Amino acid sequence: MSAEYATFGLAPAMRAGGVLANGDYQVHRDFLDFIVDGRPLLFQLSDLDAVSPLAADIPPAIFTDHVRSLLLEADAPLSQGRYIIYGCPECEGLECGAVTAVIERATDDRDDYVWRDFAWQTEDRTDLELNGYHGIGPFRFRGDAYRAALGQLLDSPAGPATTRRRVLLIGARVAVLAKLAAALRTIGIGADITEDATGVPPEELRAYGAVAFGRAVDEDRRAAIRGEFDRAGADIAYVDGLAPIIPLLVAQIESALDRSPAPQRRLTRLVAADGEAGLEVTSTCRVQLTAYRLDRLYRTHAHDVFDEVLDPGRHRIPLDRRAVKGESFLVARTTGSVLVAPMAR
Repeated sequence: MSAEYATFGLAPAMRAGGVLANGDYQVHRDFLDFIVDGRPLLFQLSDLDAVSPLAADIPPAIFTDHVRSLLLEADAPLSQGRYIIYGCPECEGLECGAVTAVIERATDDRDDYVWRDFAWQTEDRTDLELNGYHGIGPFRFRGDAYRAALGQLLDSPAGPATTRRRVLLIGARVAVLAKLAAALRTIGIGADITEDATGVPPEELRAYGAVAFGRAVDEDRRAAIRGEFDRAGADIAYVDGLAPIIPLLVAQIESALDRSPAPQRRLTRLVAADGEAGLEVTSTCRVQLTAYRLDRLYRTHAHDVFDEVLDPGRHRIPLDRRAVKGESFLVARTTGSVLVAPMAR
């Protein structure tokens, strides 16, 4: 085995939830991703829709068990000395498939940890010849750095649970706000509706990750609400709702909640103008584009306009002009990232 070392770290990540054009829901998940040599390990696994076992919405005791398992302070949960690295974001069951690997101490008496023999696994045992991720790993991590990265989670086992997944909704159309709040709660994001944030205790305001304004909220009211959050010392994301279209608003809020650095996102740029979309992706991934618009009777129209795997780099995607006529909005979605842009004319 090569003695070359890889760096190991952890970084907050999310699997973006959403209300899809066909009416299905996709659950929002916050988790800690494994950063190997400065890049999310998940990105090396092509377009896999998965989360690590270090997720925000599992009980602290289970979170701690996962950390101790990765530190080899507990037996491997699977046969052949294998550990789950990424699992299904919807159910986390092995039957849905998981990325597993052997984790072991180095055999040459050095204080190192080794991750090797990555594979896709749906049963208790796996066949590396058939299901192995050939060309990924082995990774050798220095023991002190590896233990430091994972060990700090034992002091604060909430891990990524500190991510604020509550959103405050402010607008004039109560029916739209109620539907939006219900959709957000369905995908795992808490949502509250209010007309005024004055007098709210600072610790409550700091629990929110985003504030979403409806189009009817005037600038004076927005400024007053921003002032309340500033006085509370809250690091908040503000969302200006583009249109009363629930899937579009959910996508805007998901995009605002993503605070990860640009290099750790798959989708980093979306512009839409003159019947064309401009995209930038950082790793090979499947990109789905959906166009939304309201007709003169305020009925929502949704069109899936693109769904292909793209290589890293910038791309220009021609769009069906019938799908983006009038006031239209574009949602771009990958595994883990979502961006929204109005169609400029």
